[in-house]
Amino acid sequence: MTKRTNYQTGAKWESIVGYSRAVRIGNIIEVSGTVAIENGQIIGQNDPYLQSKKIIEILIRSVEQLGGTKEDIIRTRCYVTNIDQWEDVGRAHVEAFSKVMPATSMVEVSGLISPEFLVEIEATAIL
Repeated sequence: MTKRTNYQTGAKWESIVGYSRAVRIGNIIEVSGTVAIENGQIIGQNDPYLQSKKIIEILIRSVEQLGGTKEDIIRTRCYVTNIDQWEDVGRAHVEAFSKVMPATSMVEVSGLISPEFLVEIEATAIL
């Protein structure tokens, strides 16, 4: 059987919903949808660019905690509450991934887990 490693960050929703921030099975890492929160505080209130930068930082840290690197990220999925803000999200994405160039999607959603969150991003990495 392939070894499974779960990575938890202690976010309040992990225990409420029953999920891990990231899961590694073999050489594949899946990072759950992530919002811009750190130590219980929202990062980048009303700013999709700052929220996206924080989220991407958390995604990369999660991959690293499971033995990967930013270069192993092959796919991201961006969920935004206002597609008109796509350039702010895209700017944070390209700053982090201009050399990696993962496949990506960006879609508008009607809402996220809390109305303060403007962006949620998830990622897949293959080591």
